[in-house]
Amino acid sequence: MTTTSTEIAARRGMQYEEVVALPVAFDLETANRALGIGRTKGFELAKRGEYPVPVRRDGRTYRVNRADLLRELGMDPHCDGAGVAAPTPSDENAPVSTSSH
Repeated sequence: MTTTSTEIAARRGMQYEEVVALPVAFDLETANRALGIGRTKGFELAKRGEYPVPVRRDGRTYRVNRADLLRELGMDPHCDGAGVAAPTPSDENAPVSTSSH
């Protein structure tokens, strides 16, 4: 039996819809909740440079990028909340075919 991205996210502490609705960057506590990591352990891992996803220091806080978190959870960072690939700039500007083949 295969495990879906929705099941992985729910098991770790956030529903799939919550994860894909996160802003582009967010605090470490939010990432901890999505990954099912306790607050203290999460900050210890970040401080040692061993957090499961890349973190960046922003003053006194740690920030995590949504795309990195989605990859860690096995989700496609280029999909919207419905699991549909978001259009890329090249897709949006591509000519539309009018032929009916």
